Amino acid sequence: MEANGKDDLKIPLLQGPQDAEMRTLKFKIKDVKCASCVNSIESLVRNLSGVNSITVSPLDGQAAIIYVPKLVSANKVKETLQAAGFRVDGLQEKDISVCRFRIKGMACTSCSESVERALQMVDGVKKAVVGLALEEAKVHFDPNLTDTKKIFEAIEDAGFGAELISSGNDENKVYLKVEGVDSPEDVNFVISSLELVEGVNHVEMDLTEHKVTVSYDPDVTGPRSFIDCIQAAALKPKIYRATLYTPSRQRDMGKLREIRMYRNRFLFSCLFSVPVFIFAMVLPMLPPYGNWLNYKIHNMLTMGLFLRWILSTPVQFVVGQRFYVGSYHALRRRSANMDVLVALGKYLEVVAKGKTSDALAKLTQLVPDKSYLLALDTDGNIISETEIDTQLIQRNDIIKIVPGAKIPVDGIVIKGQSYVNESMITGEARPINKSPGDKVIGGTVNDSGCLLVKATHVGSDTTLSQIVQLVEAAQLARAPVQKLADHISLFFVPIVVAVAIITWLGWLIPGVVGIYPKHWVPKAMDEFELALQFAISVLVVACPCALGLATPTAVMVASGIGASQGVLIKGGDALEKAHKVKTVVFDKTGTLTVGKPVVVSAVLFSKLSMEELCGMTIAVEASSEHPIAKAVVAHAKRLRQKLGTCIELVPDVMDFEVHPGAGVSGKVGERTVLVGNKRLMHASNVPICPEVERYISENEFLARTCVLVSIDGKVAGAFCVTDPVKPEARRVISFLHSMGISSIIVTGDNLATAAAIANEVGIDEVFAETDPVGKADKVKDIKMKGMTVAMVGDGINDSPALVAADVGMAIGAGTDVAIEAADIVLVRSSLEDVITAIDLSRKTMSRIRLNYMWALGYNILSMPIAAGVLYPFTGIRLPPWLAGACMAASSLSVVSSSLLLQFYKKPLHVGSTQ
Repeated sequence: MEANGKDDLKIPLLQGPQDAEMRTLKFKIKDVKCASCVNSIESLVRNLSGVNSITVSPLDGQAAIIYVPKLVSANKVKETLQAAGFRVDGLQEKDISVCRFRIKGMACTSCSESVERALQMVDGVKKAVVGLALEEAKVHFDPNLTDTKKIFEAIEDAGFGAELISSGNDENKVYLKVEGVDSPEDVNFVISSLELVEGVNHVEMDLTEHKVTVSYDPDVTGPRSFIDCIQAAALKPKIYRATLYTPSRQRDMGKLREIRMYRNRFLFSCLFSVPVFIFAMVLPMLPPYGNWLNYKIHNMLTMGLFLRWILSTPVQFVVGQRFYVGSYHALRRRSANMDVLVALGKYLEVVAKGKTSDALAKLTQLVPDKSYLLALDTDGNIISETEIDTQLIQRNDIIKIVPGAKIPVDGIVIKGQSYVNESMITGEARPINKSPGDKVIGGTVNDSGCLLVKATHVGSDTTLSQIVQLVEAAQLARAPVQKLADHISLFFVPIVVAVAIITWLGWLIPGVVGIYPKHWVPKAMDEFELALQFAISVLVVACPCALGLATPTAVMVASGIGASQGVLIKGGDALEKAHKVKTVVFDKTGTLTVGKPVVVSAVLFSKLSMEELCGMTIAVEASSEHPIAKAVVAHAKRLRQKLGTCIELVPDVMDFEVHPGAGVSGKVGERTVLVGNKRLMHASNVPICPEVERYISENEFLARTCVLVSIDGKVAGAFCVTDPVKPEARRVISFLHSMGISSIIVTGDNLATAAAIANEVGIDEVFAETDPVGKADKVKDIKMKGMTVAMVGDGINDSPALVAADVGMAIGAGTDVAIEAADIVLVRSSLEDVITAIDLSRKTMSRIRLNYMWALGYNILSMPIAAGVLYPFTGIRLPPWLAGACMAASSLSVVSSSLLLQFYKKPLHVGSTQ
């Protein structure tokens, strides 16, 4: 047997070259100095099993490999090159990818379960979550084993429509329309030109649409660079012209298309159904027409029946086609969904469901379409002013914000002073004063003065984009309470089918045998048709659609309303747990207090000069990120400046170490310096004399924190720090008590200071001098007592406790780590939003229970009526058409019930009551 080539030998014997799935990776190799280096690199990588080919550019070190993921990993290639002494940049294998699909045709919770099961059966899919109300699926998959195409096929094979929303790499993606490109050579030239731009990750181009899609790193490049690159790349005499292309909002367009589709189907069905109603219910009562309709064409087939058959056929098999197709796919998977039970259009329900995402749609529309880009000279003078599309703004651009205009991106004010209305993002009604150095949020409105803003976060990195992503994730996540509906719906459909069959037999057999009187059977029917109508009515009226909509619609509305009021709830799980909270654990610094401590005094306890004390304190504390450390450093610098010492002269620190919850330490020259609280001093065996103890006690009684400075084992001085309590803290604690919720302080600060703060805000229980692990342990101890615990914090040291709590609430102005660890983010950093989060959770859960009661109660009451229980006594029966109307009304009522959450009002407004 002869091999076709050397690379063929690397493929397993039972796997042909055409069967091996190839992947292409592009990366950069540093230290490529000559052609010899290129040859060495290519030889090293090509010898790896599974590598098909490699090319390396000797000019810039750009490399591209084609390989078989099942045989070799990208990390293996990287390790091989690094072992040979080459530095590799950008070669990173992504083990798990995420994509999102819009699912079409889902009507109830059993539909979403069917999609989930179909996705989880796909080889390579690690996790799949389907949101009914959001009509989306989020899929985590291994790109080495599957791709979005196979996932798309799995959804369609399950009987549902699918539309790709994002493939996981869309966070920073721009769409451009290019004119002048009319051949494959032009396409290749444009793509290769863009791929050479630093920071570009991936380029795709559609020649038929003349559209280019570029994925990029916003820290390195941006859309304007791509436009300039394309226009500069054209070979004469050709001219390329690139402009920004904004695809329509898929969510809104998809919802409008669905509403339009159901409306058209409804009108189409009315076109035939109204004449059927007239022929069946109206004309037979009019003598001339009634005789004509009763004319027998063949045997028992009358003219009226024939006309009704002709007119009903398009409704049944054109309008109702999707339901029969859905039934086929459901039964093929050995499951049952709404399509098995009923074939009825849902126009009004879809319109109502569309309103559940109004809050999210309003958020996405906050960003302005156009912005003013400024070019400044070295002295900060304006050279030029250009109106550009907001999506073309890049990091570090200078943007001019005129009075009344919306701020397009997150940034820092570099010039000007104004008041900015941030209510649409934070819920704070009062405009906030902004001056140079202050941060501004994209989507907020500049009220008065003109501001020059330097863009710091653009695209998907802006606060508004992060909020939208969090809300979408919350709406997609399934609340635990929904498991009840999922469990019920799993058995509900088979039970309903069984009840329908029993109903049919229960009316047919007694009718044929003659158990009930003949006059019970309407004149136009026989016993078989009467029994069949009762059975059909049971099938139609018992649709579990309302049950499946009870939870997701309420969660969707609540998360959107919460976001609009400054409370970001990350998922249905957090929303559900928050209503059970009985204890709220508060951090002190930055949570109950303002978080901007200031030093009110500094004293010496040794013969050391104040300049020396300040210098050593600055050297050690400068490396700490703690708010108290920053306040001490700022005060020490001011003191040195007053004493005539140059503030730039700061000694170097060695062996710097952070002692969580206690302080920091390090060596300044030959001296060992400790800066922290009493606990740090005791742990380091530093004696505290009576004079120092007295100073500490006096200040702790005033709710001040003493930062001790020890040099070579002796307390040399101290800084007294105070952090004002937030003005709303006392009223919030009082309101929590009125809600039956107890409050606790857990802090790393000393007991006296913590107790003073607790006394000021009205908290009885305090745990002080607690490190991060201790905070988490304390939360766990409270949980062990059977209490549902919420933890409110803002710092890195609060992260373990936030995770340990049933519900973690992070202050919006806190650290990224704390915000990431929390279940709920309080954007405004106001404590009153703790109450808002808990109260909104309670209202939402109450609404969900009401929805369940209505949906289940409706089915329990309507099924016996549809089965004909009342017919023998009252003559009242539920025809199939009326049963269908009742079914639609039940779903509509559940959705409308959830929509009432849009009128939610905060229970506590501190600002308006003080």
